[in-house]
Amino acid sequence: MATALDGKRVLHLLLRDAPVYAVATSLFAFCLVLFANHGVGIGPDLILANGRLYMVAGFALLVLDAALLLVRNRPDGPTRFLIETYSARLKSPAVIASIPTFALIIVFMPFFSKLKSMIPLFNDFDWDPAFIAWDRAIFAGYDAWQVLQPVFGYPLITSGMAMLYHAWMLLIYAGTIFFLFYRGGQAIRREYLLGFFLIWTIIGGGMATWLASVGPCFVGPILGDPTFDAQMAYLNEANEHYPVLTLHVQDLLLGWYNAGERGLGSGITAMPSMHVSMAMLFWLAIRRVSREAGWFFMLFLILIWIGSVHLAYHYAVDGLVSVIATAIVWKLSTAAIAGWDAWLARRENRFAQPALRTNTVPAE
Repeated sequence: MATALDGKRVLHLLLRDAPVYAVATSLFAFCLVLFANHGVGIGPDLILANGRLYMVAGFALLVLDAALLLVRNRPDGPTRFLIETYSARLKSPAVIASIPTFALIIVFMPFFSKLKSMIPLFNDFDWDPAFIAWDRAIFAGYDAWQVLQPVFGYPLITSGMAMLYHAWMLLIYAGTIFFLFYRGGQAIRREYLLGFFLIWTIIGGGMATWLASVGPCFVGPILGDPTFDAQMAYLNEANEHYPVLTLHVQDLLLGWYNAGERGLGSGITAMPSMHVSMAMLFWLAIRRVSREAGWFFMLFLILIWIGSVHLAYHYAVDGLVSVIATAIVWKLSTAAIAGWDAWLARRENRFAQPALRTNTVPAE
């Protein structure tokens, strides 16, 4: 009886995840058609590489969770306690129902990387002069990095900002796993997951192609524009004192671009900033889990936005557009989940009412 009830519960949860499946599979279908038309293939190696990153992130979260469980419960037999706890969790309908979504997430990022690297096939990088002008209109004729330089233009601070910028990757992997298996509320879990697929598709794919630009660090080597040579000279000088990790990544991206590589994490695009978009999405979701975490990740969002400019990846307006676009996507995501849940509730009520009428005994 319990197994039958658990099976029904799993099916119910899978049905509630339908909006996430619909968006993800639609994106995959679109990408496959696009790839086929341009002779681009996607092999299992990229998916396996992305899967390994998720496994590492998942293991790190597991270790942290296990430590917290032991501290909070202080069991007499720690090993037995952990085995029983995680055995029960792995058998729960919520975890079982999350496995298909986890598989979609693992496959998703390699598809996005391929799509991102194909932007030059659909649009030229023509927007950089406009974004430079927009930044200067906002900052009274100065480039945004020049305004930030008196505060952040010290090698040690720059090095720290670069490390923080790399730590952003945890949002994609550890952060997404956290929400995928989050047990505190189904609505926020699905709103985040739907928002995750939507921001990478709409903002990182559609808008990035429409507003094709390379960003300050690449306008010199790709477009021959010396506007940000002074900024790059400062970053390279700072790297002589303390490691600025982003410089190596920028060199890799440029090399992949010149070689036409379309691997995991490749592709160049500035507008909109997916670093800012992803940080914004995570903040919008995590603030509903914990007020304290909400404040922490709001600060993280601000620092990522500042870092994106200071480290020459983005114009300030890249982050501004990302914040606005992500807020709109979040509204769409929450509305879609609420609408789907309301439709399911009405459907369940319609099926329940005939049964109630059938089992009702008329009064004598």
